[in-house]
Amino acid sequence: MTVDFTFDGRPMTAESGQTVGGALLAAGVLSWRTTRVNGRPRGLFCGIGVCFDCLVTVNGEPNVRACLVPVSHGDVVVTQEGDGRG
Repeated sequence: MTVDFTFDGRPMTAESGQTVGGALLAAGVLSWRTTRVNGRPRGLFCGIGVCFDCLVTVNGEPNVRACLVPVSHGDVVVTQEGDGRG
């Protein structure tokens, strides 16, 4: 079974139960966050929720660890800029 979601406004499809990070990697997206200080790109690093490099905004909620959260049908995933609080 698959689920549909969007990433930065682009439609995407993931396998049911796949994490946001796994779905983005499978779609060829390697970066979905920028650092607070220098705006450097970040994506999945440790993959187990320890490092916080994979932070993303999901359904308006910033600082979601993409490696831990399963993607759900209709999720709106957005690249997180800095601390994600605007």
